[in-house]
Amino acid sequence: MKTLASILAVLALCLTVVPSIMVFNGTIENDLNKKLMLTGTLLWFGAAPIWFRKDTGEKT
Repeated sequence: MKTLASILAVLALCLTVVPSIMVFNGTIENDLNKKLMLTGTLLWFGAAPIWFRKDTGEKT
């Protein structure tokens, strides 16, 4: 589960950085940038807490 969360968190960070660079280069429009960055932000706040959670050694 943590491996999947870490992959999703890294992809989410890419969704917040790469679209801004693409807008700067003129590759995509600002509206698409906003949608991609919102998706990346929501994905980050969903995946990062799972990724950074410390294991207590207990099974739940």
